[in-house]
Amino acid sequence: MNDLTIKITDVSLKYRLARERPKTLQEYIVQRLKGKRLNYEDFWALRDINLEIRKGETLGLIGPNGAGKSTLLKVIAGILIPVVGDVTVNGKIAPLIELGSGFNMELTGKENIYLNSSILGLSRKEIDDRFERILAFSELGDFIYSPLRTYSSGMVARLGFSIATEVDPDILIIDEILSVGDEHFREKCDERILSFKEKGVTILFVSHNMPDIKKLCDKAICLKKGQIVFEGTSADTADFYMEQISKEKI
Repeated sequence: MNDLTIKITDVSLKYRLARERPKTLQEYIVQRLKGKRLNYEDFWALRDINLEIRKGETLGLIGPNGAGKSTLLKVIAGILIPVVGDVTVNGKIAPLIELGSGFNMELTGKENIYLNSSILGLSRKEIDDRFERILAFSELGDFIYSPLRTYSSGMVARLGFSIATEVDPDILIIDEILSVGDEHFREKCDERILSFKEKGVTILFVSHNMPDIKKLCDKAICLKKGQIVFEGTSADTADFYMEQISKEKI
């Protein structure tokens, strides 16, 4: 049986960046009326990424800011489409990529549970059945009836993680969202992540916390300027990254 959950083949993705950006909308309109065109340059956010992730594996993604970690997760989640290469994903994804993604900040926490859970594929009855578990894990109490705009970033992270881990995903994507939580909640999240590992869920985990990478991940990759510069066990990859930082090579 093929247990390959994610296969990434020769994936590259680029953005077009303006070399000189107008400071205001008015300046942009004036330049356009004068027939002046903006000059662009290509920025390769990912270059030649090849990766295979099997069912039940937990992969850590590490690297400096701007290395391409979040971009790669968005490609896997189908949010971004690469200009070159192929991505094959087998299973239902629960992505925790951007804080507040899929939420409406004007709605209450309860309303957002129903909104976000439905986006992730749950029926109304399934959400009804899981609502109390989501609330209990999030520890938001009566704040669940307040608009999300009144929440702290940590409270939003609690709600997002509590929802995503109640939809029974085949693939769980976590992009540093846990870094905004308190120590007690991070420990709860670590325990839940480990329980998902035991169930055979594939997990992609971005963090700058190397002890977490070593504890939670089976293997890891290190990205630099959109390319994989090291791939191995979580311990070896974390040590490589820290060594590169100490030598100021990354």
